[in-house]
Amino acid sequence: MQSVRYDQYSGGKMTIKAINTRNQFKGKIIEIVTGSVVSEVVVGTPFGTVTSVITTRSINELELSIGSDVVALVKSTEISIAKL
Repeated sequence: MQSVRYDQYSGGKMTIKAINTRNQFKGKIIEIVTGSVVSEVVVGTPFGTVTSVITTRSINELELSIGSDVVALVKSTEISIAKL
């Protein structure tokens, strides 16, 4: 596996297979707090909730909404969200 930046996606959708992150938690979006530039996404997982702040543009491009199946990619310096 090769490591890629979380904002490198093809066809408007993130490619999870190309990402080298050990801590991946599948879950569903339970809350989105939308801002003009950045938004807060809360993901419910079997291990608890994970909260990530991502750009509002990314939420729109990934077509994220409450109930979307996603994976939270946790690194020491960031939490990324990918739609499943």
